[in-house]
Amino acid sequence: MYGTFVEGFRSLAADLPRNTLLVYSYSKHYGCTGHRLGVIGLNDDNAIDDMIANLPQAEKDRLNKRYGTLSLDPEKIRFIDRLVADSRQVALNHTAGLSLPQQVMMTLFSLFDMLPEGQAYKEKIRGIVRRRLDLLLEGAQMKIAEDPKRAGYYIELDLLAEAERVHGKDFADFLEKNYEPVDPLFRLAEQTSVVLLNGGGFDGPEWSVRVSLANLDDLDYLKIGHHLRAIFNDYAEEWKSSRA
Repeated sequence: MYGTFVEGFRSLAADLPRNTLLVYSYSKHYGCTGHRLGVIGLNDDNAIDDMIANLPQAEKDRLNKRYGTLSLDPEKIRFIDRLVADSRQVALNHTAGLSLPQQVMMTLFSLFDMLPEGQAYKEKIRGIVRRRLDLLLEGAQMKIAEDPKRAGYYIELDLLAEAERVHGKDFADFLEKNYEPVDPLFRLAEQTSVVLLNGGGFDGPEWSVRVSLANLDDLDYLKIGHHLRAIFNDYAEEWKSSRA
């Protein structure tokens, strides 16, 4: 989903097509999240069909019963077609699916990407998220490691790592001992009306805050960064008071 935001991205499907199920969404790249547009791709010669063919007979019988409304020989139905049928509740396979407007949008998006204008658009949106990340970090007075493979659509800023970087491990230990990881988020919301999510819920550091770089004006990210730094400074003052 985020590969188009990474310079030189190469899908695993390009190198291991037989073993890869490719999932892509148009939502992020083209800003059309509400339309729920996506695709699933599978190579004609793939490991999943082989696995189905080698299932125990009892399991094959169960699947044949499930897909028996689609074919007189359901055992020969390819996995990708089973996937389509399941997405359309199997028996309604012939009456459901993507609407015509959705299919047209996906076709136009795909064709646009093949044009020089589509590649220029790709570079432009990469520049947008990079610029917003720079503004966020400038406002928050934070630094993160350089990563040429960072998509930058979302970013998780680790407040505990920042605490140790700025004031040392004693300050980081103070935060962990006296507050919950979500406490900065509640303070931010109460004091500034800025609502962010905890990065721990997205497999990020437990004390991180997650910021989307996709849906606000550029200068809003500078403001969010300022608010984050103000909250961070409040914790630092509380830590210094506790030591005094």
